[in-house]
Amino acid sequence: MTSMRGATRQDGPAKVTGAAAYAADHTVDGQLYAVLVGATIPAGRVCGYDLDEARGEPGVVHVLTGLPAVDEAFAALPSPPLATRFLPLQSDVVHYWGQPVAMVLAESLEAAEGAAMRVCVHYTREPFINPDTAVAVSPSPESGYGVLTDLEFRKGDAVAALAAAPVRAEGTYTQPSRHGNPMEPSAIVAEWQDGRLTVHDSVQHIYAVRDILAAAFGIASDSVRVIARHTGGGFGTKAFVWPHEILAAQAAKAVGRPVKLVLSRQDMYSVVGYQPLTEQRVSLGADESGALRAVVHEVDNITAVTDDYVEFAGVPSRSLYASPNISTSQRVRRGHVNLSSFMRSPIDGPGTWALGSAMDELAHTLSMDPLTLRLVNYAETDPADGAPWSSKKLKKAYEEGARRFGWWDRPKGGTRDGHWLIGCGMADCTQGQFRFTSKARVRLRADGTARIEAGYTDIGAGATTIFPQIVAEILGLDIRSVQGVAGDTDLPYAGPHYGSGTTLAMGTAVHGAAHDVLRRLAKAVSWPAEEVRADSGALVRRGERRPYGDILRAAGLDEVVGHGEMVLPGGGSADAGAPGVSSRTFGAMFVEVGVDPDLGLLRLRRATGVYSVGAVVNERTARSQMIGGLVWGWGMAAMEASHFEPRLGRWLSQDLAGVALPVNADIPPHIDISFVEEFDPHAGPLGAKGIGELSATGIAAAVANAVFDATGRRVRNLPITPDKLLDPRM
Repeated sequence: MTSMRGATRQDGPAKVTGAAAYAADHTVDGQLYAVLVGATIPAGRVCGYDLDEARGEPGVVHVLTGLPAVDEAFAALPSPPLATRFLPLQSDVVHYWGQPVAMVLAESLEAAEGAAMRVCVHYTREPFINPDTAVAVSPSPESGYGVLTDLEFRKGDAVAALAAAPVRAEGTYTQPSRHGNPMEPSAIVAEWQDGRLTVHDSVQHIYAVRDILAAAFGIASDSVRVIARHTGGGFGTKAFVWPHEILAAQAAKAVGRPVKLVLSRQDMYSVVGYQPLTEQRVSLGADESGALRAVVHEVDNITAVTDDYVEFAGVPSRSLYASPNISTSQRVRRGHVNLSSFMRSPIDGPGTWALGSAMDELAHTLSMDPLTLRLVNYAETDPADGAPWSSKKLKKAYEEGARRFGWWDRPKGGTRDGHWLIGCGMADCTQGQFRFTSKARVRLRADGTARIEAGYTDIGAGATTIFPQIVAEILGLDIRSVQGVAGDTDLPYAGPHYGSGTTLAMGTAVHGAAHDVLRRLAKAVSWPAEEVRADSGALVRRGERRPYGDILRAAGLDEVVGHGEMVLPGGGSADAGAPGVSSRTFGAMFVEVGVDPDLGLLRLRRATGVYSVGAVVNERTARSQMIGGLVWGWGMAAMEASHFEPRLGRWLSQDLAGVALPVNADIPPHIDISFVEEFDPHAGPLGAKGIGELSATGIAAAVANAVFDATGRRVRNLPITPDKLLDPRM
């Protein structure tokens, strides 16, 4: 099998030329354009509408202020993948600012937008609960998000061990809410024909959309077709099924015409999810050698009054370091705000920020190097339950990262380079792994071309390159002769494109389908399958070559079709790794920052990341993912915040003009990324794990630790902005 680990992006030309079609690019004859009207109060009731002016706008067809109730099967749907059980336009209750309270349908987008501005809604206000200051409570046991893992975890007696520890470090670490801001806003086109529903949607899992829409309307899943050829970024925002997708399909059915709904940038702040404000209290107890005797990690995050979303940021504290006593707990603060949700690097992203900062504080308390402290507490097995790792080479990543960065010879903290104070910091990176049932079909044609068929979604992470690469390597083809056809529920089932599970799960299915093609070819020429291999479009055995075209023509076939599947134990649809082992990815991030002490400016000067992720299928796309994650993490560390206005009860800035995001000028031109050689035998035949979310973990802690090294200021409240670097109280 020829290695193509450096294969270039196969979807590049289509995307840079504009040929790739996204949900909003799809147009249906007779479609209406929908625009949502959002509530302008955070809590209360709608008590009336003035619609004459809106209905009088040229081109306006309908102004909907209510929609039929969904089928009773909707109540039994799991959440997730249903994002929230609360559906707008089903009652007069307002739970959050921006909640859809009307929908305008018009012949043009301009007419719909104009009429939406003329919809007058009357409200009765009710007391508003600010989620940022709400009292933290235990999550509801009925919340689907609340049962993803233990709300309370106990190993040993962490409280007693902490009290007895001779060395302690304690801190409260906060990060604000953040919105994903994908380049493509969420969009859907819904069309009914003869009782069947077809939607073009911007999503990360088309089969979840299919099943939830089917349940909402009380029809069979095979009566719903969902198409998403390309999705312009998701970051978790499009992972689950949000109300606008159901509303668009309801509207299309109610008026008897196709409906296109493209969320505005403002809608993206109030209609879909975001990463919630999180407050974490971390207490570490150690002996004089630095060995951890106790880890206590308590987490609160904001959520809606309608549903509980739990950001399980305590998970890294029971996953990274060896300790006999560990305690983690999760609580939520319910308020009048739209529901938060998973966003890139959920759980471990927020968790490594707090834990990585606390470990740095403990290292300084001990007068110990932060990397040495991590080596002292290296976990050879899963700290939570002692299970062996499926694979782990974090020590090698430490060693290689320190060497490449020059950690042991780094400049003394506070060294000046002109007017800049220089500081270095490091932190651990880690992310849990998920596996999803997936299927794939591979067709090999007589002309030597191949076609992959599976319903995975392309969100820009590299799937359109990796899967053709796998087939090309196994069948001995040029990658350019392998076509991937995806994003359609009429194709074989694919798991979701989130949870860092796509390469592992879908890659396993594609790998199996390509090998099934080889077995079928071998059978066609009566060769033992275990004795054949592929080479340049031919089947080879003991020096004898049979071109694929010759084999198919001799058998009277136009093509041979192979099937593959990722099957999970017990027939489940998802799990967190193979039974009997713990599956995680790991890494070490080293950064150097510059701080202008007069202006409070913070600059990233250089960064080195070395990762333990199993086998790397494509080095080019993997490196791209890690750089993207570092940029994402820099935004979390130094720039991004979605502030909640406490008097109005709404997000303060709801477009890209008022939200600081990293740009090229914020990132140095060369980011040093590498991977240790590794193969995870429990992950599947590829030996690979997911990396898309690992890439954004540990960054914020490394940056904050570097800021402390440069300035002596310990910033525990993200983002690290000039006001915090200039505050005389810190």
